[in-house]
Amino acid sequence: MPVPSAYESPRTNSEPPVSDPELLRLRNSVDNLDAALIHLLAERFKCTQAVGVHKALHKLPAADPAREQAQIARLRRLAQDAKLDPDFAEKFFNFVVKEVIRHHEALRNKS
Repeated sequence: MPVPSAYESPRTNSEPPVSDPELLRLRNSVDNLDAALIHLLAERFKCTQAVGVHKALHKLPAADPAREQAQIARLRRLAQDAKLDPDFAEKFFNFVVKEVIRHHEALRNKS
């Protein structure tokens, strides 16, 4: 599959070709940000995996509700400062934390 140029956005067969250079530039920026988000999430999960191993080794609970609440408050403030909907940031964080806890429980059950 050929790699898109700076003025071509990856598309499915059902999408018509886009020739608007500004739209392509904006879409390429979105694509780059999506890739960065995926890489950041991967790094975050590497860190939380290490936390999960530590918790399993030391028989600590998979979840830490006090920490989660403090993080939610912190991330809501950050979101507000960044002009991002704090409710969205909280929902996103809760989704990520749910997955982290699932991983931690799996590690605990292995040990």
